[in-house]
Amino acid sequence: MVKVLITACLFGFIGIAQAKPTFTGVNFSGTYECKGNNEQVGDYQVTAIFKLNRISSHDKIGAYDFSTDSENAVIYRGQAIANGTKLALSYKYKEGKYIEYSTGIAEMKKLGRNRWSFRNIYYEPDDNGGNYGYEDCVMQTPVAAKPLAKPLKKR
Repeated sequence: MVKVLITACLFGFIGIAQAKPTFTGVNFSGTYECKGNNEQVGDYQVTAIFKLNRISSHDKIGAYDFSTDSENAVIYRGQAIANGTKLALSYKYKEGKYIEYSTGIAEMKKLGRNRWSFRNIYYEPDDNGGNYGYEDCVMQTPVAAKPLAKPLKKR
């Protein structure tokens, strides 16, 4: 009986100790400048920042936390999941008791080494049938830090 319990416990611990497969997909983390349009707002610009959630990402499935900052300081926060180059996005804006939700789909397109763009097609539900829109987003090239000036030699 003791051997059976020990064996059962060992198999239980083995199942717990197995790690998820590592993330092997493309990392789309970065800052994107976006130009968009919808019926309620018209043309607008936003900045979207994507950050890979390494704990929740595995195989080619990338989980992201992101925020979108608008021209008028409105911030939408959300999550995205990527399967290869296809993304599903879900985000919300909250101000007091008012909450606005959006759901979008996008496909990443490679622009060059480690640079991407995408078109987010989204829907925002409301009591009047909802609002549809799109955003064309381009990843910004990271700005390289300038090297510090060399200190003068003492004589």
